[in-house]
Amino acid sequence: MGIIGGTGSGKSTLVNMIPAFYPPTEGEILIDGYPIGEYNKEYLREHIGMVPQRAVLFRGSIRDNLKMRKSDATDEQLCAALDIAQGTEVVRDKGGLDATVESGGRNFSGGQRQRLTIARALVGEPDILILDDSASALDFATDARLRTAIRETQTSSTVFIVSQRASSIMYADLIIVLDDGHAVGIGTHDELMRDCEVYQEIYHSQFDEEVQHVG
Repeated sequence: MGIIGGTGSGKSTLVNMIPAFYPPTEGEILIDGYPIGEYNKEYLREHIGMVPQRAVLFRGSIRDNLKMRKSDATDEQLCAALDIAQGTEVVRDKGGLDATVESGGRNFSGGQRQRLTIARALVGEPDILILDDSASALDFATDARLRTAIRETQTSSTVFIVSQRASSIMYADLIIVLDDGHAVGIGTHDELMRDCEVYQEIYHSQFDEEVQHVG
């Protein structure tokens, strides 16, 4: 599921309701046909991997950070998550899983922090994976490899990708276009390019600019 829209359109608010960080003021949110209010919050969040907009690492080691969702995760599981998140090279360059992470992850670049927080969310193969504009510091090639790896490996998960980049969500099975807190379009890329003016504007503003830059 792709979610796209301008700044302040409600993208983060929408996905933050899935793990019950915010209660819906209208309607309801169902998981497997049951309202989220019927789930124990701890149980619910154990089955959701979420990467927020701001990538935060905590003081300790890389291993400590990766095991926050699943304390009994094996090194094999950590390495598998790192491979998907395009973070294997980051760990290798830092000296391995026991490399030190300073408070806030300040000894890592923005892109490195994003890769590690994505890997952390992937450990334990969550049933629902939410990436809230979490690849903004990655270059386009790395972002593309990340999305391909998630699509090929997380086949049993429901994945939400929130982005302001049309290229990040255009291959999603379904895309929600938000504008000022409202869904103004729901469909595939091709359907939205035909029927949704807001999506057309976002797409052309980005891809036309890219073509001009290349030219």
